[in-house]
Amino acid sequence: MTDGQESLFEEAPAARAEALRREIEHHSYQYYALDNPTISDAAFDSLMRELREIEAAHPELVTASSPTQRVGGYVGEQFAPVVHEQRMYSLDNAMDLDELDAWMERTAEACGGVLPPLCCELKIDGSSIALTYEDGVLVRAATRGDGTTGEDVTVNMRTVRDVPLRLRADALSAIVPGVDSLELRGEVYMPKKSFEALNAAAETEGRAPFANPRNAAAGSLRQKDPAVTKMRDLSTFMYAIADDRSLEMAGQWELLQWLREAGFHVNPDVRLCESASAVRAFCEECLERRESLPYEIDGVVVKVNEFARQRAMGFTARAPRWAIAFKFPPEEKTTLLRDITVQVGRTGALTPVAELVPVVVAGSTVARATLHNLDEVHRKDVRVGDTVIVRKAGDVIPEVLGPVLALRPETARVWEMPSVCPSCGSPVVRDEGEVAFRCISIDCPAQALERLLHWASRGALDIDGMGEEIVSRLVECGRVADVADYYSLSEDELAVLDMGRVNKDGEAIRLGHTIAAKLVAAIDASRTRTFARVLFGLGIRHVGKTTAEVIADGFPSMEALAAAGEDELAALDGVGPKIAHGVWLFFRTPDNVSVIERLRAAGVTMAAETVAPGEEVPQVLSGLTFVLTGTLAHSGMTRDEAGARLKAMGAKVSGSVSKKTSFVVAGEAAGSKYDKAASLGVPVLDEAQLLNLLETGEVPREV
Repeated sequence: MTDGQESLFEEAPAARAEALRREIEHHSYQYYALDNPTISDAAFDSLMRELREIEAAHPELVTASSPTQRVGGYVGEQFAPVVHEQRMYSLDNAMDLDELDAWMERTAEACGGVLPPLCCELKIDGSSIALTYEDGVLVRAATRGDGTTGEDVTVNMRTVRDVPLRLRADALSAIVPGVDSLELRGEVYMPKKSFEALNAAAETEGRAPFANPRNAAAGSLRQKDPAVTKMRDLSTFMYAIADDRSLEMAGQWELLQWLREAGFHVNPDVRLCESASAVRAFCEECLERRESLPYEIDGVVVKVNEFARQRAMGFTARAPRWAIAFKFPPEEKTTLLRDITVQVGRTGALTPVAELVPVVVAGSTVARATLHNLDEVHRKDVRVGDTVIVRKAGDVIPEVLGPVLALRPETARVWEMPSVCPSCGSPVVRDEGEVAFRCISIDCPAQALERLLHWASRGALDIDGMGEEIVSRLVECGRVADVADYYSLSEDELAVLDMGRVNKDGEAIRLGHTIAAKLVAAIDASRTRTFARVLFGLGIRHVGKTTAEVIADGFPSMEALAAAGEDELAALDGVGPKIAHGVWLFFRTPDNVSVIERLRAAGVTMAAETVAPGEEVPQVLSGLTFVLTGTLAHSGMTRDEAGARLKAMGAKVSGSVSKKTSFVVAGEAAGSKYDKAASLGVPVLDEAQLLNLLETGEVPREV
């Protein structure tokens, strides 16, 4: 640095720092938003270095929006709840072009018989984010959460290089006078190459890999150390604003241009379509280009372009009427079937599993896929050595579709189920009329593991965090053999549990007190689950979730159920002789009775809730059938608990939607049941309406 430069530095550090920030922001905009860098990386680094030197010499000049502040220390407010300015809705799906056409026809009808201009954008497979700017400066970043309330991830989002810490001055003129806060929305994603590198490093270090880039992005956003988030190479595409009335513009197309001008990374693959045929053409083009993109997409989002029309069309209980997601069909790949192994489930059922040469499908590596049963293996005619077609059902569950017969080797042979259990060597049997082969040994270790996992699963006792890795280690070290053993675990012994892996220094990785404390709290909470969930969690053969509820209604205590005869059980609606025999036999097995008594001693629910004398609940919902779907995020109730309260008021609660359904209750992330209700014209209640119904007993007349 020359004497003249030193003099300038001393005389006007504030002015120089501000000039450097503007210059760095300009080049960041050119690089991230426009994909058009105008200086070398070395020159950019030189500017950053000079700014750091000034701020180090003059700490009073450091601002929250300075480019040097992208990595800060941990703050106590990290992951605190954040209420969104407006709800972040889900999107309805069109699973094929016919469903997309049907939506466009409905949209045209809603707009006076003429299809309005539609803005088509790629559906990025990432994690939703909401960024709040006050007076043009980033003050908060929040995850989607339940759509109403998300988690504060501001510290981590500041490390993502393409997120502007303050909006470009040129774009501020479009903000409506008097508006000082904007909540902007988009998607955080991890590029394919970054995801591959992250999982390669995880494999080298002995850590579990991420399932797909979407999970990797979401997990990276919730790191306690923002420096870890910065290393994960996250990127964003921004595409929405919470309140479009905050900007002086007419529609989505114009908003996307403004977001780019404001400094955001906006996806270039956008098209404003004037006809249905143009929308279909765009969707087909994007599907063809899917694999060549450097990031994962799972469809195209189609939106009515004009904000005024959007407001006029409004929302359903879960989604905007003015937008739809055209979902791509599952991606299919070919790979080699190396072997067919057998997995033993909690009821002793043997399931054939395809062991594959690893192949990347829909963003993650697939090396195994269930083949369900022997009949399915024979129906698909898959054999060891075959080249098989693999996809992910719903872009989630790996599935083998079948073999490529032209590539079948001469050595391929028809696969048959083994005659003995691969876990314990006991004989395998197949009951008449059933597709499943079963191990008949009650001492089979594989069944013990699956029973333990089933008890802890969400639909049963819901012990959050008690997953396969931890349960496997507890079983291997002899600490847990049956479900009652969960309730004698302490935080101290869980904290030192050896996870069977070592860190980079060769030291054994332990579970740790933080996770241990959460597990103990989850175990304690599970003691008060409903009686029906306890019955389901016990893993009684043939007793699923719905059947457990029926049985709990008919025999509302463990004592009453244990004393029931087969005929009494079979008389229950939906039970029958086969299930009745399985339940009766369960309570005639001494080991099972012993486990139940130990659960009772641990304080686990052993009876259904009863109404005190004189407090009988009026049966105001008698004759009505309800179906619940989605998450009841605001009331704190599970669907089971809400269903129990509806039943107590005389209603019937079903697991499937039909024309006979009276109401569907749709919580957050409602799925196919909501869609079926819409197609059948079944009235849909949101969570607020459900709570009012439970409180007042008054059935909504208009929905």
